[in-house]
Amino acid sequence: MIASNTSPAQLLIDSISQSVIGKPDAVKLTVVAFIAGGHILLEDMPGMGKTLLAKSLAQSFKGNFKRVQFTSDMMPADITGSSVFNMKTHEFEFIPGPIFANIVLADEINRATPRSQSSLLEVMEERQVTVDGKTHLLGKPFFVIATQNPLESYGTFPLPESQLDRFMLSLSIGYPNFEQERTILQLHRENTQKTQETSLHKRLEAVLDIETAIEMQKQASQVEVSDEMEILILKIIQKTRETSLFSMGASTRAAVAFLRAAQALAYIEGRTYVIPDDLKLLAAHVLTHRVVTRQTQKRHEKELLLKELVNDCFRQK
Repeated sequence: MIASNTSPAQLLIDSISQSVIGKPDAVKLTVVAFIAGGHILLEDMPGMGKTLLAKSLAQSFKGNFKRVQFTSDMMPADITGSSVFNMKTHEFEFIPGPIFANIVLADEINRATPRSQSSLLEVMEERQVTVDGKTHLLGKPFFVIATQNPLESYGTFPLPESQLDRFMLSLSIGYPNFEQERTILQLHRENTQKTQETSLHKRLEAVLDIETAIEMQKQASQVEVSDEMEILILKIIQKTRETSLFSMGASTRAAVAFLRAAQALAYIEGRTYVIPDDLKLLAAHVLTHRVVTRQTQKRHEKELLLKELVNDCFRQK
C-alpha cells in the first residue's frame, strides 16, 4: 500500500516501484526527467525491464499514453501523423500520430532508420508537429521514454550525437540480484494466479493527474540553485571539453539539462535548494550519452571516467 500523506512525486515513485523491483535509482531518475520536463533514454539488453518501467509510469499517470514500436520500415508519418483527404468535406484533415500523447514510449528507437528517428527527436525539442504547412502543438506534459538496445545488436542504427543530446538523462537498468529476481518471479506467479495477467504494471492504479504533474514541473523550476552549485555544474561541463579522455565534450544544452535535473531531484527529495550530492548522482546520467571517448568504450566504462572527472571537480572547488 502507498501512504496517502506523501508528496505527489513520492506517490509516483512508490507506485512504479510496485512493479519495477529492486531498481530505485532507475525509477527515481525517470521521475526526475519527467518532472524536469525532459526526456529519458534507457539503454540495456532486451528483457531488462526498460519497457516495464515506461509502462509502469504510464499506468500510474492519468494522462494519455502511446507506444511506438520502432522498426526499419517505419516512416516519419507513422510517428507524427499525416493529412488525409475527407471525402465528405472534400478537405484534407490532419490525423494525429502516436506522438500526440502525454507519455510516449519509443521502443527500440535504434531499430528505425535515421529519417524516422529524426522525426521523433525534432518533436521532442520543438514540442510541435508541422504537416503541410500547418503547425500542431503537443499537450502538456509531454514526456518521451526511449529504449535502445546495445549497438552490437543485429539491425540497429546508432543515434547521432546531435540527437542523443536531446535526451535529458540516460541510464542502464542492469541485472537484478538473486533476491530481487526471486521477488519478481514470486510477484509474477501471484499476479497470474489472481488476475491471469502476465504484466505486473497492469495492477497499478493512477496516482497522478495532468494538473498535478504540470504543477510539479512548475514548482521544481522554482528550486533555488546557488552560485556555488551553478559554478560546479559549469566546471564539470568545461572539464569534459578540456580533458584528453573525450574527443567531444558536453554541450551548453547539457549544462541546462544538468541544472533542470538537479532542481527536479531536489524537489523530489523535499528540498527547496540544490546540494552537491544532487550533482554527483546526476552527472553520469546527464553526460554519458553526450560525451564521445577517443577510444570506443562501453557505457559503464564511460560512467567510471565521468565519476572520476566529477570527483576531481569537487576536490578542486
